Amino acid sequence: MRLRLDKSLDADDCKLLDAIVRHESKAIDQLYLNYHRRLARFLSRIVPRYESVEEIINDTFMVVWQNAEKFRGASKVSTWIMGIAYRTALKSLRRNVGAATQSVDDYPEPSVNPMQDTEMQEWILRAVMHLPIEQRLTIQLAYHMGHSVEEIAAITECPVGTVKARMFHAREKLRRYLPALSGDAEVNG
Repeated sequence: MRLRLDKSLDADDCKLLDAIVRHESKAIDQLYLNYHRRLARFLSRIVPRYESVEEIINDTFMVVWQNAEKFRGASKVSTWIMGIAYRTALKSLRRNVGAATQSVDDYPEPSVNPMQDTEMQEWILRAVMHLPIEQRLTIQLAYHMGHSVEEIAAITECPVGTVKARMFHAREKLRRYLPALSGDAEVNG
């Protein structure tokens, strides 16, 4: 049933993209509504400020509006949009690297869903925020958004092996960071 539902949703998204190519503003509005929550959930886990999340989403849909005709169907529309959001977030995060911090405690508290506001969730989110940008985004795409390694490779425009390496290194760093956040050990870069 999920496969059939996914194909139906992708077909609807393709129709919306076709309408966007014809500059039908209602189509971009509908696509925005369809994806805003998913993108906001993804981005809020990697970008510390709500204003930045909204800016990235708006920038993402500006790219969709301007480049809808370039979508060739090599992936699902959702993968294409997530890829645009990923690259937009990466650019935004890299622009703000000038204010890089050295300690886990220097990172702002990420926004957390109140339903999941447990001490362990807070530790994990703080640890994830300490990862290098590419590893952080890969972990979020895999574990919080449910994308496969192949989909992440398409979104990030890098080889599957690179995605696997980022996931491996991120998990290794998380194993070190989590004890430090609980006060049991020190973080070593």
